[in-house]
Amino acid sequence: MKNLTPATIIGLLLSTSQAIAQTLTLSPNLIGFNSHEGEKLLLTSRAREDFFPLSMQFVTQNNQAYCGVASIIMVLNSLGINAPETPQYSPYRVFTQDNFFNNAKTKAVIAPEVVARQGMTLEELGGLIASYGVKVAVRHAGDTSLEEFRKQAAENLKQKGNYVIVNYLRKEIGQERGGHISPLAAYNEQTDRFLIMDVSRYKYPPVWVKTADLWKAMNTVDSVSQKTRGFVLVSKI
Repeated sequence: MKNLTPATIIGLLLSTSQAIAQTLTLSPNLIGFNSHEGEKLLLTSRAREDFFPLSMQFVTQNNQAYCGVASIIMVLNSLGINAPETPQYSPYRVFTQDNFFNNAKTKAVIAPEVVARQGMTLEELGGLIASYGVKVAVRHAGDTSLEEFRKQAAENLKQKGNYVIVNYLRKEIGQERGGHISPLAAYNEQTDRFLIMDVSRYKYPPVWVKTADLWKAMNTVDSVSQKTRGFVLVSKI
């Protein structure tokens, strides 16, 4: 961690999946990780324990509704949870977006066909993660506060072996359109910004977002559940 350099960071991101291609222009309130300022924010962060594990597992969502599935497998692989068998990788096991639903408990939460059509709610996100025997705490923004989110998420990012996944409305942070899900990788206390490891890598790079803006984006109502979006805390039992 102490020898973290921009070259190491970018190398990790680009080696774990395809390189980030042409992406949409970011609004002025966001800082792209693939910028000098974005790199500096990570270098000066004191809450970045999740960055390296997630970088090693960083994937692009398979389709435009699979942001939740991509986020979950990044976290499960980072935790080292026993994954289903995958013929192409046998005898090795790893979570992929193709084998994630090879679990009766997972399918009982929501069918993959439904997720591919409409995505998932915050409660479904928590239920899907929990189906693999990990500890999950679902926090609807409407039931918490900006201060509580900042404290819980920042503290989580200072520790190894636990993760934060956020469910938010893109347009509230100045991005294009609807609800989205991605993991958080770091927090910079000096600027009060969180780093979102955006799994729609074809669309946006990872971004540093102001905590207040992210909170506002989570404190929006999901049209399917009719509840506010929010965040999920994940760790081994």
